[in-house]
Amino acid sequence: MTEPIFQKDAFVRDFDAVVVGVGEAGVTLDRTAFYAGGGGQPCDFGTLAFGDATAVVNKVSRKDGEIVHELDGPPPEIGAQVHGVVDWDNRYALMRTHTALHILCGVIWRDFGAHVTGGNMTPLAGHMDFEFENMTADFAERVEELANAEIAAARDISVRFLPRDAAFAHPDLIRTKINLLPEGIPEVRVVDINGLDVQADGGTHVANTRDVGRIRIVGHESKGRVNKRLRLVIEDA
Repeated sequence: MTEPIFQKDAFVRDFDAVVVGVGEAGVTLDRTAFYAGGGGQPCDFGTLAFGDATAVVNKVSRKDGEIVHELDGPPPEIGAQVHGVVDWDNRYALMRTHTALHILCGVIWRDFGAHVTGGNMTPLAGHMDFEFENMTADFAERVEELANAEIAAARDISVRFLPRDAAFAHPDLIRTKINLLPEGIPEVRVVDINGLDVQADGGTHVANTRDVGRIRIVGHESKGRVNKRLRLVIEDA
């Protein structure tokens, strides 16, 4: 199984690895810093160099428990040494966005007790849905103010791994209305925004809330009787 470098250190931009599988879907490595996508966060892009060749990584995904890298050209052979480079501008923008969504989620859970019902993101933009019957422009402005106060508080962000039973014993760890954790995983990766938000999460994040920049709520809408959406963009501070 591929070692997912990004799970323990989201700031690894390049890495060396060995090809352990080649198929129609792409190339499998013994370790990778490319995030495979999930939880609303898109996959990483970048390049994979081997011998005298350099191939663009067009897509990264999980297939049958493995992380597969789709390349734009002929793949390396099994056993080849490769050097991967993550498209850092794209990755870091997604890290800022993902952390912003956790800040939004943390504020709404803490102050209003609402579950998350869905979400998605692109670099520096995203949306999150919550279990609310009503949502107004004044409410959106208040949430924006609260979220940016948490950014200004410069809260550290850390990652740890908990045994599955210990994770499920934490009453607030699963923020989604429906538990999306796969069955059978022995450990749960937990992202902790110190003093604000603790969630089970597999994505990549910045190291401190101040690194997000600034959140701006750009829209709100109803997606159902008790399902309301907030749209946001991420700006430089």
